[in-house]
Amino acid sequence: MQFDLTEDQRAIYDAAFRYGEAELHPLLARMDDDDWYPDHLIARLGADGYCGLTAPPEQGGAGMDLMAAGLVAEAFGYWNLNASFIWGPHENLCLNNILRNGSDEQIARYVPDLCAGRKVGALALTEPGAGSDALGSMALKAVRDGDDYVLNGRKMFISNGPVADVVLTYAKTAPERGAKGISAFIVDTDTPGFTVAQVLRKMGWRGCPTGELVFDDVRVPARNLLGAENGGVGIVMSGLDIERAFLGLPYIGTAQRCLDLSLDYAATRKQFGRPIGSFQMIQAQLADMYTEIEAARTLAYRALAACDAMARGEGGRGEIHKLCAATVLFGAEMIASVTDKAVQIHGGSGFIWETEVNRHYRNAKIASIGGGTSEVRRLIIAEELFRSRGLRLT
Repeated sequence: MQFDLTEDQRAIYDAAFRYGEAELHPLLARMDDDDWYPDHLIARLGADGYCGLTAPPEQGGAGMDLMAAGLVAEAFGYWNLNASFIWGPHENLCLNNILRNGSDEQIARYVPDLCAGRKVGALALTEPGAGSDALGSMALKAVRDGDDYVLNGRKMFISNGPVADVVLTYAKTAPERGAKGISAFIVDTDTPGFTVAQVLRKMGWRGCPTGELVFDDVRVPARNLLGAENGGVGIVMSGLDIERAFLGLPYIGTAQRCLDLSLDYAATRKQFGRPIGSFQMIQAQLADMYTEIEAARTLAYRALAACDAMARGEGGRGEIHKLCAATVLFGAEMIASVTDKAVQIHGGSGFIWETEVNRHYRNAKIASIGGGTSEVRRLIIAEELFRSRGLRLT
């Protein structure tokens, strides 16, 4: 098992780190203070080669594996978590899902524009009444009508939803079959009947547009069916495994940023005539932060490597399902702990809205909710542990 980055991987991380410092960090304060969406961001990232990292060069991508793309995500998260969670849903949830599951024609039609940043992507799974039970409680329906499917329903808490040009959407095509009656569709948001009902105001991830989407007799061409009809559950589950492995990396970057800021503050802030970093209780918190970050990073890298080895259509069951759930479960607890310690070390200044550690503290909570709650992640791990032993609880 490899735990150190190769020379090429280190070069990818270093380049993305420098880019994030120059291009993304200057956006953070305005994004968080004003809930400002930098509408140039995806176009700029695409033009600079940071969209479509896992896409082949002939489609306009960089031809990287998920591990390398994850290193970019970690570097971006260090400098601006908010911006990385505009880029991440576009890059991983939409673009990579189409790349992994689309037909040659669909890939040729959508991936080049997503790679170039000419179009912004999103994924729509959660609904107003379907969160942790996103598959079983899904109410959005798609009914075949000639050469089209007609979609009716709503999606909720959709990252990039209010600004997306392309939304990978899941809908029930055979409601009587439950989770096995779900299909995936590529929806162009300029299609009549598609609207944004509301843009949500969040305590964190500010500047990352999140909203409720309405599908009112939206006609989607049958050629935009992603995979087989009623085969959407496989796309959902394999995509969730990759999402959990990939989107945890920006939080590791953010946690490292919080540790670095705390080290600097502890070395310069003086109380009782000496730097607070000389006090053992501050040192203990810094040591714990380092240990938690390194443990989360090792687990995340292992999960990304496993996802790279995952064949098309795999995922959603077995060792990789358990590993990815464990990665995001531990990562969420890590970022909550690290940001809390960072605010504590910064004292009164850490409680002020405009300080950077405060921004990260408010961002941290969503890690235990998005992409499946921590409770669901624990259920997945336990179920796979029993299954791996051939044990049944029914």
